[in-house]
Amino acid sequence: MDIMLKLHVMDLDLMRSFLAVADAGAITEASERINVTQPALSRRIRQLETHFGAELLTRGRKGVALTEIGRLVAAEGRLLVGRFDQLRGQVASLQGLAGGSVRIGGGATAVSFILPEAIAAFQRDHPGIRFQLKEAGSAEVVRDVLDGALELGVVTLPVNSRELTIHALRSDRIVLVAPPAHPLTRRERVTVNDLGGHAFVGFEAGSAIRALIDAALREAGVTMEIVMELRSIPAILRMVATTGNLAFVSRLGLTGQGAVREVPVEGLRVERRLGVITRSGGGLSPAAEAFAARLRGIYSPA
Repeated sequence: MDIMLKLHVMDLDLMRSFLAVADAGAITEASERINVTQPALSRRIRQLETHFGAELLTRGRKGVALTEIGRLVAAEGRLLVGRFDQLRGQVASLQGLAGGSVRIGGGATAVSFILPEAIAAFQRDHPGIRFQLKEAGSAEVVRDVLDGALELGVVTLPVNSRELTIHALRSDRIVLVAPPAHPLTRRERVTVNDLGGHAFVGFEAGSAIRALIDAALREAGVTMEIVMELRSIPAILRMVATTGNLAFVSRLGLTGQGAVREVPVEGLRVERRLGVITRSGGGLSPAAEAFAARLRGIYSPA
């Protein structure tokens, strides 16, 4: 019986390693994320491929891609790993919050500027809790919560799904930023009409925050000339500082940095509401339930 248990745990470790590579798109990046050497991670993937008797990844100079069988294994593997983590969390509930894990996802703002402090404070109270954090757009996070790959998600609202429980957390002001030497920083007042003709670094097309910004600017009669699209706020800020272009980003991302300046724009206010989502009907691990309550306590509007 012990041998069978060890085999099952080993298979789960192999599956977790495979899913890390599938998410990262490269073995090198995945090895850094899960703190395993690249040769060891490659061996795990080969072991899993031997177990299934099929190639799960195609390898190229730009990274790896899932084969058709690899996509099937990844989809089913997420459910298996998720169910195991949920079971482990339920067992841990008998011991308070001495152990367990929280699988949570969010966009660039949440992952970089909201969740770190909340996670650090939670782990000070419950050092045995492990976090699995995924950065992705709101639409992908919603899908992962619905599929059970994630327990919690911090996303841009509104989200329309009867299968989700949604709690509003906080507002997030989106502001214009520019490098200090940009001509707009030297003006006493900047209006929406002054934005025309300038090049912008934007969030990825199709992301919730990009759609919000585009809609607000269209309503104001402005069309951004996007010369580059990036996912993370730190990458956008670095690109603004080095290329001289403009960008709209979360004001939360400006804390503690001086490479760019916020430029107030008269007649334009872009704001979004962030919320935490869970799949309706319960089933959260005790650790995830406790962390969701902590988020609501910290950030929920009065």
